[in-house]
Amino acid sequence: MTDRRLFSSIVVSTLLGMTFAAGPVLGQDAQEWEPEKCPRFVASIPNVIPASYRVLVQAEESTVRLTYIGHSTFLIESPAGVTIATDYNDTARPSIVPEIVTMNRAHSSHFTFYPDPDVVHVLRGWGEDGVPARHELTVRDVWIRNVTTNIRGGFGTSMTIQRDMNSMFVFEVAGLCIAHLGHLHHPLTPDHLKALGRIDVVLAPVDGSMTLNVDDMIEVLSDIQAPLVIPMHYFGQSTLAHFISRLEEHYAVEMSDAPTVTLSRSTLPRRQTVLVVPPR
Repeated sequence: MTDRRLFSSIVVSTLLGMTFAAGPVLGQDAQEWEPEKCPRFVASIPNVIPASYRVLVQAEESTVRLTYIGHSTFLIESPAGVTIATDYNDTARPSIVPEIVTMNRAHSSHFTFYPDPDVVHVLRGWGEDGVPARHELTVRDVWIRNVTTNIRGGFGTSMTIQRDMNSMFVFEVAGLCIAHLGHLHHPLTPDHLKALGRIDVVLAPVDGSMTLNVDDMIEVLSDIQAPLVIPMHYFGQSTLAHFISRLEEHYAVEMSDAPTVTLSRSTLPRRQTVLVVPPR
C-alpha cells in the first residue's frame, strides 16, 4: 500500500456518520460485527468520529476524548472530567497535568521516577520484590484495572525474562472498554484474555521489533477481537505502513487528520477497523 493511500483523508462514511459495511473479521467468515459485553458495559456499533469534524452527538450519549500525544502516550478524558495519561514519562507528556497516570518499566520512554506532583494517582505497571502490580481503581466515571505480562531484559545471550514488569491497563468509561497494551513482548495466554475481558478499543504497539513482531501482534489482535484498533509505538511512517499493509485484507483502515478523536458506544465500527491517529 502506498504512502499516499495510507495517509489519504478519512473516508466519506466516517465524515457523515454512516455505518461501515459489514466485512470479514480476522479468522472468520464475512459477517456483521456485533461487539459483545465487556465486564461492566455493553458495547454497541457504528462509526468513529474524529473530534475535529465537530459531528453532533446525541446529548444523552456519553463520549470519551482520546488524544495521541506520541510514542505510547495517550490522554484519555472522561465525560466527568477524569484525565488519564498512559505510559507517562519525562518527554511525551500532555499539555495538562492529568489526574491519573499509568506507566510501564520497559524503557525510560514509558515511565518516569518524577511524575508531576499534582498527579493524584500514579499507577506503576510493575511490582516490587517479585510481587506483581495489582490495580483496581474507580475515579468518578472511570474504572481502571491492569493485567500483567512479562518483558525481555538484557541483550543477546544475556537476555532474561522479567516477569510481570509490564501491565496492560484497561479503562472502562462511558460504556467502553479501552485497553492499552503497554510494551507487550509476548502473545497472550487464555488467562490473559480472560482477565482482559471484552475489549472495544485496543491501543496496540506496532513497531514490530522492540515489542512484538508483526505476526505475533496480529495474533494478539485476533485473540482480543476488538472492533477498533489504534496503532501506537511505531518508528516512522514505513513501520506503520508495513503493519497496516498486513491488516488491510481483514480490517477497514481509516485515517484521522487530527490527534484527538471522540469515541462512544454508538460510534464503534460494525467491521473491525484500524484507525490511524497522528501524534499531537
